[in-house]
Order: sequence, then C-alpha cells, then structure tokens
Amino acid sequence: MDRRQSTQGLGVHSPDNSSRSSFSSVRENDSELAQAFTSTKVSSYARQSEEAVEDQPSPPTEMSTTVTQFLPPVTQPQSRLHGCWVPAVAADGFMGWKQIDVKGKIASKSYGDLQALRVVWSPPATPPSRPKDSGRAAPGQAPIERLPLELLDPIIDLLVLDVPPNGLSARNVDLMSLLLTSKTLHTATLHALYRNITIPHSRIFRKFLTHVLANKELGTIVRRIDFSHFNPMTLFSTASERATTRNLTPESLLQCLELTPYLREFLAQEYIDDEMNADVLRKLFFGLGRLEAIDFCGCSSTKFREAFEAVIKMDWPDRLSLSRVSLHRCITLPASVFQTLLPRLGNLTHLDVTGTRITDEALQSIPHTARITHLNLSKCKLLSADVVIDFLANHPAVKSLVYLNLAEDARSHQLFDEADVSRLLPILPPTLRSLSLTGSVMESSHIDLLRPLTKHLEELALGRRLKIRDIHRLFVPDEPDTDAMDTDESPAESWVPHTLKYLDLSDYTAAELQLSELFSSTCSITSWHSTPLEVLEVPDTLYGLLSKSRTVQQSGWSVTEFGSRAWLVRQQSRDRQSGDGPRDSGLRGWKMGASFWGMRKVPVAVTEVGGMYGSYMFKRKL
Repeated sequence: MDRRQSTQGLGVHSPDNSSRSSFSSVRENDSELAQAFTSTKVSSYARQSEEAVEDQPSPPTEMSTTVTQFLPPVTQPQSRLHGCWVPAVAADGFMGWKQIDVKGKIASKSYGDLQALRVVWSPPATPPSRPKDSGRAAPGQAPIERLPLELLDPIIDLLVLDVPPNGLSARNVDLMSLLLTSKTLHTATLHALYRNITIPHSRIFRKFLTHVLANKELGTIVRRIDFSHFNPMTLFSTASERATTRNLTPESLLQCLELTPYLREFLAQEYIDDEMNADVLRKLFFGLGRLEAIDFCGCSSTKFREAFEAVIKMDWPDRLSLSRVSLHRCITLPASVFQTLLPRLGNLTHLDVTGTRITDEALQSIPHTARITHLNLSKCKLLSADVVIDFLANHPAVKSLVYLNLAEDARSHQLFDEADVSRLLPILPPTLRSLSLTGSVMESSHIDLLRPLTKHLEELALGRRLKIRDIHRLFVPDEPDTDAMDTDESPAESWVPHTLKYLDLSDYTAAELQLSELFSSTCSITSWHSTPLEVLEVPDTLYGLLSKSRTVQQSGWSVTEFGSRAWLVRQQSRDRQSGDGPRDSGLRGWKMGASFWGMRKVPVAVTEVGGMYGSYMFKRKL
C-alpha cells in the first residue's frame, strides 16, 4: 500500500492538478502512548520488494559437492536474521571448515564465494543411519493440514502484514515459506495472499494484474482492492512519465475489476480519481453484485466528476448491494449524485459524506430498511438543522447509531445554534459511542443534557462557548443543594461514572482554555476524577505553549501533535499507579481497525489505518 497525503501548509492545490507534489506516509505508532503517529515523506512501501503478491521464492542452488545446514543463534533459536551455515555432517573428515555469518540472507555473498571456489566438505565414508520417526504424520496428514479451511484461514491471517513494520522489512516472508510447506497449506496461503490486495504504486498494480491474467482463478479469491496507500510519485516524478508507462489506466483498472468478480471492498482515493472513468464506475455500481464497501476519499478531479455525472444518467437498479459508502471530501460531485445514489442503498450501515453537496432531500431519501451505525455529515453546507434533527429523531435507519459526526467549521458555516443543540441531545440513541458537535453553539444548560450521554459515549467533541467550569460538571456530581438536604439520596450517591476516553476541546481559543484554570486543583478535567478519560484534544495553536509548560509536565499529562491537531494524553491514571492492569489499547470494534481516538473519517473496511486514510482520519482538523 502506498500512502499519499498533502502535508500541512503547502498551499491549496486545484482538484484538477495532475501532479501533486506533497505526500507523506501516515500510520498509528505502536507505543504505550496514545495518539503517537509516524509520518514520513516517502511511503515505506517504496523501499521494499515490488511484488504486490510475492512469487514463491526459489531455494538457493546447491552444488553437488556442497552439503550445508543452517545453525540459528542459541539466544534466538527461531530467528533467521543471524546465524551461520555449516556442513550438514560435522565429522572428522571435514576439511577447511569456516563459519559464515549470513546476516539475515539465505545465501550471503561469502557463501556464494565459497561455492565458486568449490570448497568441499567431505562426509564420513559411512554416514550413520537415522532411526525412523514413528510418530511423524504421513504427508498431508499433519494435524494442522487436516483442519478445515475456515479454521486455517484465520490462523494464517495472523501472519499477514498489509503494512510492513518498517521501511526495510519485506512483507509476508512467513507466508512465502508456507507456500512451500504442503499442498493443503499452499491452498490456504493463497487465500491469505490474494484476499486483500494493496497497491502502493502503479508497477505493483501491473504485476498483480499480470499474475491474475495468467492465472484467472486467482482473481476469484480477491475480496478487497486497496489504493488507500497509493503514491504515483514513488516511481515517477511527473504526470507525463506516469502516463507514458500506462501501468494504471482506466482500461487496466476496468480489466482488473472484470477479473475479480467476487470483490467485496474497493478502496480508492484522490490519486487515482482520473483513472475512474464512467466505465469503471459503471462496473463498480452495476457489475459487481457482491460489492459491499466503496470509498472515494478525496476524489474531486474534473474527470471524476464528469464520470459520475455520466453514470447517474444511466438506468439504475432499484437497489444496490453496497452497505458501506464513503464520499469523504468529494467536494465537486453535484447534488444529483446523492439524490440518485442514496435512495438505492437499502443495506446501508456506514455513510461518510463529509464536505459534499448532499441535500436535505437526499438525506431523507435513505431507505427505511437501512441500519446506519456510522454517519458523518460534517461540513455539509446544504443541510439544514431542522431536517438533520428530524432525520435523527424519526428515521428508522438511525436508531442504532454508534458514530455520529456533525462537526462544522464555525468560521464559514454554522449548523446548530443553542436551541438546535437543545433539541438534538435528548433524541440521540443509547447505542452512541462517538459524537462530534464541533462548531455548534452551546451553553451551560446543555451540560445537563450531555451528562446522560457521557454514561455510554467514549468520544465527545464539544461545541463553542462553554466555560471550563461547565465542562468540569461532566466528570463530578454537583454540590448538594442545602435547600434539599432532606431528600433520601444525595447527588453523589446517585452519581453514575462517565465512560469518556476522549474529549475534544479544539473549538476553544487559548483565552478560553487558560492553563491555570484547566490544571487547577478545583478542575476535574485533568485530575484523577476524570478517569477513564485519556485524551484531550486542544487547539493546535496551543501546542507550543503546552509543550513548554512545567505545569503540564508535572500533572501526569504529555503533549503530542500531528498535522493540524494537538492532544494532551494522560500518562498514568490513578487506577494504574498501583499497576492494576495494562493500558487500554483503544481498539474498539466500531473503529474498524483504528486504535487512536478522535477519527474524522468513517472507515468502511476493517484494516490497519494508514496512508491517505490516516491523513484524513487523524491529521486534519475536519
């Protein structure tokens, strides 16, 4: 998978710009600290093997006079990275023994030099006979080989690396070894290798297409084609060079879709928007009856818009198979696209239309048979507050929402005022785990409406105009009223702890988030009273001040930033000071592979987050 992201502060590029010069590789970083991302200017896939699905490796050629064996290191007996090659038979007749450190390679240069010199290791005249292993299973009858394919598949999937651990590591080396183990494991491993295909650049796409053309049965295995890490500048610096090679073209992409009839997920992004012409879109929407997920994140070129306009003029079926659809930041698509597409999504569960021209009519046209769990309506300027609230209150498709993003950039558009927020909060379902109201206007009375939601929400992004003392009330009960002391139950006794892990305060200015108040002893937001809260998002303009603040450093919080976003991350909560249990990894089923908090984009496939999707999900404000 190749990654391509526009880095912050490099200017605004036209959607029609055929050669985008800025990109980076984005992914979550495995560490004890939440919100720790890695970002590099060149995708790690650019420095690894160029095989999308690696060929079976051929064993090193042995000379007839050379019989060797590999000895792993004693301290790491399972490792193939270090060790030495020695004669297969260590006997008195051996002449010229020399230890050879292969440094991670099966046949190092020094080993090849010895072969060229025909160094001979002489075995004894009569090699000792080896007793037969009576407990060894017959070929094809080993216990693991007798497992059904539905059990072998998840076992082998544990070896699959869609994203390599670092830029120098090859993918799926263990799978290459499994291909050579037995016929049974060869079949199961092929399923693991070809089920999810990730394309980092056009040459790998060409190699994958060549494989499938030569062995068409391999195309029937493919369930996902993923371009989310695609980076055209890995091999070619200009659009003219890329066009000359013609590795990835509308014709070759259509050919690829024809050869993968059982495709379930197609993940695209802005770097291939010109390759998705009307024929490709028609194949995706009408020609793949099992397609469930489609993602056009950031696609906004003129060719892409014209292709969509041509497709919506065709005769559409009454119902599409799609259930997860992302048109995140497809800003050039006309409103007619949504009016044509949405009424046909009767199986819809995930919808992301951030920054698009979706209208009130199109939103209400979603079939009642849909069961939406993830809905992102952020920065949709053609939607009205009344229709959105009515849709959330009365439409049967949104009764089980888990993720809801209604964020707006208050500098250019406002969807909800105080009265709208007061109508919205009471109708939200108890299934909700993530809610974003960034850009809305809030007041202190909304805290009482938010409190019930915080008993099941894990992510909450607040709107503007609340005070620190208002937000403080989300985490602790109110002080008892002296006029009501005769009641049977005090507020503290009836208090139900919150479940928030992430709180977004990025809508507030530096003046509104005064450090002296935020980290004071009377504020519960940054104290142990707010646990299990782990992440506070703050305006990125505060990062420099927070990173130098001794108050923050002594409070048990650390500061991290990425792109245009900044976070305060709790280093150790009160219940972990005694060593009670590991840190929450952040993995949730509703995040579909992401582990960090505050994602801006709805994922449509369960996979590790990175590349262009990582940029839209975690690097950008909205």
